[in-house]
Amino acid sequence: MDKITSLQNAKVKQAVRLRDRRERDETDLFLIEGYRELKRAIDARRSIQSIYFCPELFLGDNEQQLMEKSQAELIGCTPEVFAKISYRDRPDGLLGVALQKHLNIGNLDEFLSNNPFLVMAESIEKPGNLGTILRSSDAAGVDAVIVCDPTTDIHNPNVVRSSVGTLFTQPVIEADGQEMLALLRRRSIAIVAATPHAAKSYTDADFSRPVAIAVGTEQYGLSDEWMKMADCQVRIPMLGVADSLNVASATTLLLYEVLRQRGLLR
Repeated sequence: MDKITSLQNAKVKQAVRLRDRRERDETDLFLIEGYRELKRAIDARRSIQSIYFCPELFLGDNEQQLMEKSQAELIGCTPEVFAKISYRDRPDGLLGVALQKHLNIGNLDEFLSNNPFLVMAESIEKPGNLGTILRSSDAAGVDAVIVCDPTTDIHNPNVVRSSVGTLFTQPVIEADGQEMLALLRRRSIAIVAATPHAAKSYTDADFSRPVAIAVGTEQYGLSDEWMKMADCQVRIPMLGVADSLNVASATTLLLYEVLRQRGLLR
């Protein structure tokens, strides 16, 4: 198979353009870089259109098998070309172009368990934080992550990277905040809002019931509407000079408190 050797190749330029949200929105495509991430996307039956690969950068022996399983167009690259399209400091020689998948509030019933356990992330701004929330939610067995009034594109390459491919294993619902509030009320799912200004410690909240853990923007936290509608507001005790944790770190602590109270930690 011939390799792309020119940085000016049209396919190289197309891959680079997909770093930009406007290009992703217009084409409904996005990038998946890395063996683990691509494997999880393929195992989840995501539609992979093409895979750029560079054998000189492979870290193991299973890359060829994975590419064949994908049934995607395979595009060989020199190390210099792959460095151009890669968005990682240490690329491992695999980068896929895939079709986006969007779930809305109407899909939520497909994923709800008998004792619903949701994460509601309002207007998270940093792709790395959203990806880490997805990774923690996958680890904790959350039914679904609801991304309300999103400011970050869930298909941003840094969401894919920081989620370590759990974007493809964890149901992600994109929803309007008002619609989501109404649905939670109808389903009697308690909203637990995380805020450093709450009087109650997070370990004193009741997480054994159907619950949605609500977290907000990195700078301002949850909006007034979500704070007002919350059934319970909780804080994470802070013993140092910082008054709050990173939103992804805070979410992880709350998720594992749910597991502890439900007797799911072993």
